[in-house]
Amino acid sequence: MKLLKQLLGICATTQPQDGDCWTNHGDHVTVGLNRAREILRPGGAMRLEGKGLSHRILLFHGLDGRFYAVENRCSHIGGRRIDPASERDRLACCSVSGSVYNYRGEVVAGPARKPLASYPVAVDKGLLLIQLSPEEKK
Repeated sequence: MKLLKQLLGICATTQPQDGDCWTNHGDHVTVGLNRAREILRPGGAMRLEGKGLSHRILLFHGLDGRFYAVENRCSHIGGRRIDPASERDRLACCSVSGSVYNYRGEVVAGPARKPLASYPVAVDKGLLLIQLSPEEKK
């Protein structure tokens, strides 16, 4: 089943069960942690799509306890989404190409040559604030 999903480019990460847990404010996205169960524990993730976003975002709770946000679009196979790699501090393309990225979106393995856009995430009073201007890649 996993191979079939990879061939079809079906990612494992879902959109939030509570679609009202996040809002797009144009230059930033706000996520209410009390309503976003998918990301409460390290290893959790959710896809943010629609609501006027110009591109898809993968928001995830890293195994290091920090929150991260990257553009959810593989730089090798552009239409494919990204998933956290279970029990590892890596992200992987949902296709069979096998592109792998670190939490900051930098390529660590596979055919991808460009990093993913990465967005700063701050936690403030139970809210996650995602700044939609990408961080500079060094």
